[in-house]
Amino acid sequence: MSKLIINSYEEFEKYVGQELGVSEYLEVTQERINLFADATLDHQWIHVDTERAQKESPFKSTIAHGYLTLSLLPHMWNEIIEVNNLKMMINYGIDKMKFGQAVLSGDSIRLKTKLQSLANLRGAAKAEIKFTIEIKDSNKKALEGVAIFIYYFNN
Repeated sequence: MSKLIINSYEEFEKYVGQELGVSEYLEVTQERINLFADATLDHQWIHVDTERAQKESPFKSTIAHGYLTLSLLPHMWNEIIEVNNLKMMINYGIDKMKFGQAVLSGDSIRLKTKLQSLANLRGAAKAEIKFTIEIKDSNKKALEGVAIFIYYFNN
C-alpha cells in the first residue's frame, strides 16, 4: 500500500471511518531491546538475559518491553501517512491501550490503522487513530488502542 498524503483538514476528513494503511514489518532485534533497556534503565532479565530467558521464561526467549513496542508506533505511523501543510503536530494521548501478546526478540511487527474520528478544534484537527500492532505469523495482537494526535494546519 502506498503512503497516504494529506494536505488539509478537508482531505483528512474524507478518511473518517476508513483504514488509513498498514506499515511494513519491522524486526524487533535483541540489540534494539538492549538499547531500549539502557535508555529506560529497565534491565529486567526477561528483556536482556537471553540465556536465563531460554531456561526460565515461559516464552523461551527474551521479550521486548511493552513500551518499546509502543514507542515504535511513530516510526511505523510515518510509513503509513504524510500530513503536509502543518505548523506542528503533537501527540495528545492514547486511550484504551491494551497489551495483548508479548513480542519476542526477533519477532517482526507492523502497524495497522483506521481513522476513528476527526474533530475541528478551532483550527486544529484532533485525529483519533484506532491502531493495532500485529506480530508476523501470529493471530494475537501485540498492542492495540486509540492514538490521539493534534494537527495544526497552516491557514
